[in-house]
Parts: sequence; structure tokens; C-alpha cells
Amino acid sequence: MKIKLMLLAVSLVSFSSASAGFDFGKLLEERLSKELNKDKQTQPTPAQTTTPAPAAAQSAAASPPPANQKIDARQLGFALFGDYSLEEENRIGRQISGNLLGAVPLVRDNKLQNYVNLVGKWVALQSGRQDVTWHFGVLDTEAINAFAAPGGYIFVTKGLYRLLNNEAELAGVLGHEIAHVTQKHHLKVLKQSSLIGALGQAASSKAKGSDQVVQNLIGNGAEIMARGLDKNAEHEADRAGMVYAARAGYDPWGLPSVLQDMAALPAGDNRTSLLYKTHPHPADRLAALGEAVDGRLDAVRGKELADRFYRIK
Repeated sequence: MKIKLMLLAVSLVSFSSASAGFDFGKLLEERLSKELNKDKQTQPTPAQTTTPAPAAAQSAAASPPPANQKIDARQLGFALFGDYSLEEENRIGRQISGNLLGAVPLVRDNKLQNYVNLVGKWVALQSGRQDVTWHFGVLDTEAINAFAAPGGYIFVTKGLYRLLNNEAELAGVLGHEIAHVTQKHHLKVLKQSSLIGALGQAASSKAKGSDQVVQNLIGNGAEIMARGLDKNAEHEADRAGMVYAARAGYDPWGLPSVLQDMAALPAGDNRTSLLYKTHPHPADRLAALGEAVDGRLDAVRGKELADRFYRIK
């Protein structure tokens, strides 16, 4: 029955991704990339040489690597076969999160933040990433969205939180974002970016101290946060998020219920301006979930815990 209800959302009125009013997405993208732009403006123009730079380096970054940093086969090897260490993942996540919080602060409600962290960390225990120190927060904006950054940094907006009806729905939303971290979706995009050609050597050297290399990477990280991952990553996170919530003892249909509520929002609602830039339409996500689940979770009996759900005053 729930899958049938879930699939009904596909026939809801189609929405336009353009919204009038305050564009939170534009603000976020501008604020996240502010420091990068500042660094680019202060960098001197490189002198011309008679020997052309490698093609990968020319297309990879606006500024050349330091003189003592040579681009060699090890860089190419990292881009093709390497991976970020946990330390590097944490550094990238801290930088992205710091930039995000510089644009939008947390809600000043300690009980709310503690509650979301308790639920989030319990769901995260079901994900298999025991090496990550998880951090959860509710952002003080009425925009409807949620974000994840490498290293276990998860944020839900106040606007999205207000749509939730019970703890199972919160667990489903957090499970989706947790899956982005466990599947390393953002790190995969950063690895595939053109910056890796010039910065791969520095990233793989586990340099201590200054996070300038990380901040340069966040130039692409800002775009990821403001424009989102591809639809395959979002669908994968939806599937994994349902499983994590179910493992944690919650009703696995919490996330689909939230997607239904979001799909039912009126067209032109300015709270969804960034949502439709960073995620596929909720109706499309419901359809993909219905096809993937196909009754496999019908026998799962989890809890909704509406009476325990913390409501914003």
C-alpha cells in the first residue's frame, strides 16, 4: 500500500525549478566560493616560458603549482587509482562545513541540535563507517534542503525540519545524507575534477598546517554544494538511507513520506529554489525508490516515534 501511495506522487503537478524571491542557492554559491575568488585575485600572473606546460596542468587550475611541486606520474596515479585518506577527507569536510556555516548559521536551540545529533549518530552507526566522527546540525533558514560534506558533516535546514512529522522521517532524511558520506559521493566528484591534475600530488602528500590546497579544492566543492550531485548518486543515497533507517529500528517509509510532502508543495515556492538545483524532483525520486524497493521492505515493522519527535517552537 505504501509503495502504491509513493508512486502516486509521480502523477502530481509538475514543478518549475525556477522560483521567485530570495535565491538561497545563489547566496550559498557566492559565499562558499568567496575565499577562493579572493585567493585567485591576489595570485600573481605566471611568467611566460618557452616550454609549454603539460596539458593536464594547463586545464586543471588557474595558477601553476609551486616551483618545488612537480607534476609527475604519481599525480596521474592518484587521480586514476588513489583515494583520500581519512585525514584528508576530514580536512575537506571541515572546510566545506565552515564555508557553509559562514553563509548560514545553526539554529540557536541547543535541545534541537542535541536531539538531531542523537538521532543522526544512531542512524550513522548502521552505516558501517566507524572511522567517521559524525556531526549533525539544523541550519537557520526556511529553505527546504539538506546537505552532507565529507568526514561526516550533515546539515538539515529549518525549513525541511518543519516539514517532518515524526522521528522516522528525520531518520530517513539523515540516512540519505549519511549515505552520501559512506559512498564518498562528494570525494568522487572532487577526484574527477580538473583540479586533481595540478593538486593531486599535494593532496596525496598529506601536507600538514595550511589548508590552502583544501581551500582550492573547495572551489569545486562550492559548486557541488550549490548545484548538487548527479541523479544516480541521489537515488543511491535514497536507497541506502531507507536501509540505514530500517536497521536503526525506524519505519523505513519515513524518507518516502517526506518526499511525498515535498512533491506536494506548490510550484513557485521559494523555499525549494535550491532544492531543485541540488536534487532530482521528489516525484522522480519516489518513482526510482518504488522501482528499486519493489516490496522488499513491506515486512519491516519499524517505529515512527511521533510522540518523541522534537518540534521547533
